[in-house]
Amino acid sequence: MTAVHPAAATATLGIPGEPTGTPADQTADDSLLRFPSGFLWGAATAAYQIEGAAAEDGRTPSIWDTYSHTPGRVRNGDTGDTAADHYHRYRDDIALMKSLGLQAYRFSISWSRVQPTGRGPAVERGLDFYRGLVDGLLEAGITPVATLYHWDLPQELEDAGGWPVRDTAERFGDYAALLADALGDRVRLWTTLNEPWCSAFLGYGSGVHAPGRTEPASALRAAHHLNLGHGRAVAALRSALPGSAQLSVTLNLHEVRPLSQSLADAEAARRIDAVGNRIFTGPILDGAYPQDLLADTAHLLNWDELVQPGDLSAISAPIDLLGINYYTPTLVSSRLGTDGRGAGNGAATRNDGHGASDHSPWPGSEDVIFHLPPGERTAMNWSIDPSGMYDLLTRMHRDHPGLPLLVTENGAAFDDYVNPEGEVRDPERIAYLRTHLAAIHAAIADGVDVRGYFLWSLMDNFEWAYGYGKRFGAVYVDYATQRRIPKASAHWYAEAVRRGGVPSA
Repeated sequence: MTAVHPAAATATLGIPGEPTGTPADQTADDSLLRFPSGFLWGAATAAYQIEGAAAEDGRTPSIWDTYSHTPGRVRNGDTGDTAADHYHRYRDDIALMKSLGLQAYRFSISWSRVQPTGRGPAVERGLDFYRGLVDGLLEAGITPVATLYHWDLPQELEDAGGWPVRDTAERFGDYAALLADALGDRVRLWTTLNEPWCSAFLGYGSGVHAPGRTEPASALRAAHHLNLGHGRAVAALRSALPGSAQLSVTLNLHEVRPLSQSLADAEAARRIDAVGNRIFTGPILDGAYPQDLLADTAHLLNWDELVQPGDLSAISAPIDLLGINYYTPTLVSSRLGTDGRGAGNGAATRNDGHGASDHSPWPGSEDVIFHLPPGERTAMNWSIDPSGMYDLLTRMHRDHPGLPLLVTENGAAFDDYVNPEGEVRDPERIAYLRTHLAAIHAAIADGVDVRGYFLWSLMDNFEWAYGYGKRFGAVYVDYATQRRIPKASAHWYAEAVRRGGVPSA
């Protein structure tokens, strides 16, 4: 067991038990949707998106360094070489978080910064950055929430086969043990993986994310080895961390809806739910892959050979919380009409909102068409629909009662700019946040155990294949000067944190 760092011992985790009170506990202001006491209010980022310092202090390339430096992969040729320069400015960024009243900060650790080859001992200079970050957060009264993996696999491991090979899962377990040893006395809340669906199916299926491979069978193998890596990491963390530490995994679960009530469209939704959601929730939470997923993808690989004895018991090791990322619902139909002919569909999209590609990130779902729902959209062309948040949370509560939930990412990109007065006014983002937090409040009122909310993102950053053209941050970043300007939404969110609730309308 790791001894507890003094600063961590006095910090409040915020979610060790069920939050006290209920959303019905209103203040004298009946217009405020008040969240339970103990609800954790935070913001989130990811290492490659904000840190910069890509070649400093022993850090070596990750798959995203390689991908972003490959011509044509990222818009405008943008890379994460400098990003928001958080590596050098983290103290100022912590002061900014404190000024906004954030109770928690979810960050990810760059694997190749602390273990450059994905094997062997850690680089102390890399660990020192995260030690300094965590100590600064604790001193500011902010709970650090560490994510082990947010898509930045060391390039050497990709050269050896990447996530489609089993050894990468074993290396991930070793990496988790290094972090537990280095930060286990400071960090009490850990996430193993962020959005493994994206790592597997955008990275190895459609190729719109690093490493840019378009191999359906490899994407499915990657999904299994990400699940196994999660299990190996849970085992490593459990063996080294204090008993009070809490472990989670973060999934970008898809709120899948059929376009019509037809059996064909219901079948399309089932297929996407299988490869978008249950490929992870099945083994992690239920200890088995769903049979319909195995049948849908049997033509692509032999699951009996892929899943080895002991894998499912390792993957399904108990977790303390489930992180859920939600942005927009997924609307689908069948390519085939009820009469067996192609279904006419003028509203069909060329892709599913995860980036245009001639290759599908949905193996086994070749006859599914994706649609743009009606109504308002973000700068990502994603539908704004808070009902999807409510439906997703209540579904997880029904399917997995007793498992506490965290909303680990939620937010929106809009075309933000600095006005002549030096302000960034973003009323669309404020409206987005208010309605989605209201949906979470409604879910809690209906009995769903949601322990906290992490706004995506704390600041503008490198938005993967979109480069710097999409701004999700509550804080505006002038990339030329690295100046931080809190947007109107940052001040709105700070007030929500201070009051413990949001306006009802």
